[in-house]
Amino acid sequence: MTRALTASQLLGVWEQGRFEPPVQRALLLLAAAYPETSVEHFARLSLGQRDAHLLALREWAFGSQLHSLVSCPQCGERLELNFNTVDLRAASADEPAQALALNVEGYEIQFRLPDSLDLVAISNLPDLAASRQQMLERCLLSVQQNGEARSVAQLPDRVIDATTQEMAQADPQADVQLALACPACGNQWHAAFDILSFFWNELHAWALRLLREVHLLASAYGWREADILSLSPWRRQFYLEMVSG
Repeated sequence: MTRALTASQLLGVWEQGRFEPPVQRALLLLAAAYPETSVEHFARLSLGQRDAHLLALREWAFGSQLHSLVSCPQCGERLELNFNTVDLRAASADEPAQALALNVEGYEIQFRLPDSLDLVAISNLPDLAASRQQMLERCLLSVQQNGEARSVAQLPDRVIDATTQEMAQADPQADVQLALACPACGNQWHAAFDILSFFWNELHAWALRLLREVHLLASAYGWREADILSLSPWRRQFYLEMVSG
């Protein structure tokens, strides 16, 4: 059963994940929101399915509205973005099949979609080419040409490109692109939106602000942290205004 996290729970996840890599932060958030589900389950979800859960969790935590700033890559103009979580949800929210198939240029390919464990496995590789090679080797279940097995290294680039494109189409939530336009110079471009980094940056700013509020109220009233965190945001704000006069 899914649940919105309390202020205390969100603060605990932030504290645990401060010095963890992004993949671990995602799993910490989901494990807190879905306590009856194993971390292994979330680690094995496709990246798009994982991000769909993170998007829902962000909505529960901070609402459906999102605000961000971006610079135009052509003229440097700073743009303020305001959008809704519904704008970020892929058309298909169905969980992809465990094994998918593709026939291209005489190659019969069976593959699965990348998951969080794959990201961990390639996290220390030296460059993008090595990461891509390792990811394909992990995700391609079988490759045959004329009934004979082939390795990833034997695949032509166009076959690899077709396979990665098929992966992206099967898991659209994993690669959300925002269509942007600069009002200053008219430049139009697409920018990737990463719900994990966006959510975590929001959580970090929120946690620092909340800890300052706890300090002020504890200093003024002698309340325990747990008591302050149990207050609704509205009541906390009321007491803060009383303290500041």
